[in-house]
Amino acid sequence: MGLWIKTYKHSYSMLHQIRQQALYCEGNKTDIFDFYNQEDAQTTFTENKTGNQDGYDFELWKDNGNTKMTLLGGGAFSCEWSNINNCLFRTGKKLGSTKKFQNYGTISIQYDVDYSPNGNSYMCVYGWTEQPTVEYYIVETWGSWRPPGNYASRGTVNTDGGSYDIYQSTRVNQPSIHGTETFEQYWSVRKSKPGNGYIEGTISVSNHFKAWEAAGLRMGKLYEVALNIEGYQSSGKATVYSNTISGC
Repeated sequence: MGLWIKTYKHSYSMLHQIRQQALYCEGNKTDIFDFYNQEDAQTTFTENKTGNQDGYDFELWKDNGNTKMTLLGGGAFSCEWSNINNCLFRTGKKLGSTKKFQNYGTISIQYDVDYSPNGNSYMCVYGWTEQPTVEYYIVETWGSWRPPGNYASRGTVNTDGGSYDIYQSTRVNQPSIHGTETFEQYWSVRKSKPGNGYIEGTISVSNHFKAWEAAGLRMGKLYEVALNIEGYQSSGKATVYSNTISGC
C-alpha cells in the first residue's frame, strides 16, 4: 500500500480498482462488486456521524453546510466541504478520559495527506482532555489563515524537523464534548507553513503535550487523539491516505 500511495497518491479511484482486482483473484466477480457497492454505502456519509472502523474512532461534525466523508479503512479517509460555517472530519482514538498522557506510551501519528483547502482550514492533530476540559490542536498546515490569530506565543516546540509556536486561547459558551461551556484551547502551530497539496510526516504528539505543561498549560485526562481536517467558512477537500497512531 505504501508504494501505491507514493506512485498514485492523487487517484483514489485507481486504489479502488486495484482492491477490486485483488479480491477478484480470490472470489466471484459479481460478489466482489456487490461487496464494494455495499461498503461504499456504509462508509460514506454527509451528516454528523460517529462510529468505529478498524479500531479507529471516526467523526464528522458540522454546524451547517455541505460535507462528505468516506472511510477508506485503517484510519484513512477522504472528505470535502462547501458552504459551511464550521466542520471537522477526523479518525483516531477516543480514550475515555481515564488516564493522563504520562500514563500512556509515546504517542505519535504517521500520516500522508493530499490537502486542498479553499479558505480557512487546518490539517492537524486534534483532541480533548477532561479535568480540565481542553480542546487542543497541533497544526501541521493550514489554508488562508494561520491559527489561532492574535495571541502571544507561550513558547516553542522543536520536534520532527520543525518548530512550532505554542498558544493558549479561551472559548466562551461554545460547543464542547459536554455541550455548551467555556473552556481553554491549547495550540502548537508550525512557524513555517509546509504548503498544501501532498504532505507526509510524523507528529510526535507526546512532545507537544510535554511542552505545553512546561509552559504552564495543564493537561487533563486524555479523551481523544485524532488526525483532523477542519474547515471554517470555506470549501475544500482532502484525502488522508495513511494515519497510523501509536502509543495509546
